[in-house]
Amino acid sequence: MRSMTFTTFRQSASQVLDLVVEGESVRILRHGKAIAVILPIDLWLVGDGAPQPAWKRPGPRLDLLGTTLSGAVLDARRQRP
Repeated sequence: MRSMTFTTFRQSASQVLDLVVEGESVRILRHGKAIAVILPIDLWLVGDGAPQPAWKRPGPRLDLLGTTLSGAVLDARRQRP
């Protein structure tokens, strides 16, 4: 993923969109902080063509020595007096 300042994006928006059409994601920074990410449309849409909110997209799973994180939390809660 490329990063660029807002000023650079504003000055070269057409070229940035060409990069996105080619499949590259671009992060826009303002005062050093990320304010936006421009993604190719096929990375943003789900199977039926509707946009999928970030909180519904699958995330990484965390396993702790053969158990799931949720299982470890439940075990810890059961052990409390």
